[in-house]
Amino acid sequence: MQQEPHSQRLSPEAATPNCNNPIKSVTNDDTMQYDGPYVFYKNDKIQVKYIVQVNGTRTVRADSLLLSQKKTLQLKSATDEPGKFFSIHLKDKLEEEKSVFKSVKKQLILSDIEGNFGAFRKLLQSNGVINSDLNWTFGDGHLVLVGDFFDRGDQVTEVLWLIYALEEKAKAAGGWVHFILGNHEIMNLSGDLRYLNTKYAGNAQLMQENYMALYNDNTELGRWLRTKNIVEKIGDVLFMHGGMSAAINMMALSVKDLDRLARPYYADTTYNYADPRLNFIMADEGPFWYRGYYMGKARATDQQIDSTLQQYDVKHIVTGHSVVADTVSVWYNGKLFNTDTHHAGGKSEALLIDGNKYFRVNATGVKVPLTF
Repeated sequence: MQQEPHSQRLSPEAATPNCNNPIKSVTNDDTMQYDGPYVFYKNDKIQVKYIVQVNGTRTVRADSLLLSQKKTLQLKSATDEPGKFFSIHLKDKLEEEKSVFKSVKKQLILSDIEGNFGAFRKLLQSNGVINSDLNWTFGDGHLVLVGDFFDRGDQVTEVLWLIYALEEKAKAAGGWVHFILGNHEIMNLSGDLRYLNTKYAGNAQLMQENYMALYNDNTELGRWLRTKNIVEKIGDVLFMHGGMSAAINMMALSVKDLDRLARPYYADTTYNYADPRLNFIMADEGPFWYRGYYMGKARATDQQIDSTLQQYDVKHIVTGHSVVADTVSVWYNGKLFNTDTHHAGGKSEALLIDGNKYFRVNATGVKVPLTF
């Protein structure tokens, strides 16, 4: 991932349409699907919109049904493989995620997919998380996604729906999918669109929506994203996108408190926080923006790392956010793991924790033990 300069937020991109494209009814001709679905809630109705492409021309196709019919709605998302789709059933209800989990035997951890569905699919398939039909095959294992699945790539919607769909399939098998938000998720929710693929501004315009309306709290994906955390603890491992700065350590906040304080401000554009601690949590020193583990003048010290480990009663920290090697890498004598690799450039890896053993794995299933 290219390094963003800092956490400054920009004004939302204008995506207000000035077009007369007809909205047509959804058909079963899925092979033409270009983007979507987008699910909007309006009063007692659900509206579903897709972008389809026919003979090089993109149009919007939409359907509407009563909210009471939600359980009957089956959606489809495209994949990176032409003509191949997966089904989506909307969740009965959305609940805020837990922040702390007991130890589990097997975990696959990756980050910074940034709309690259192909890299995401191949990593999951090659390492036994999903099969060729994109169904869960990881049993009671946990898939941990450490942020930045938005921006840059051109299959963000598909990536999000795959995560969404896998959550329920994992739970049914005794497993779990953790989607921990990174700076790019927060940027999209709060209107900082400087890394947005131009495809999505255009699609919003075609649907006669402002881009920000695609993920607001009147949409299924927007509501779902607002249930996610910025920090989680699983057994003796602490996960976040960026890292724990010295400033965050000094606050002595629990994992639950960090998530509780941050969640109401994911889509904030005012910087007018009720709690002054949010001036750090939501900015460069916060868990989804901090880069001091790997770069900058004020690099994290061993004492800072140890302070985090002690405070949260963990042995390891796992992050994404900063590309520092072509592979998953080990830092601070095994206390810290970085999972950000350049997926779009073919350098696609994940971290596998199997019992007390740690491996880096790639999209062909090669497994390399990590020593520390």
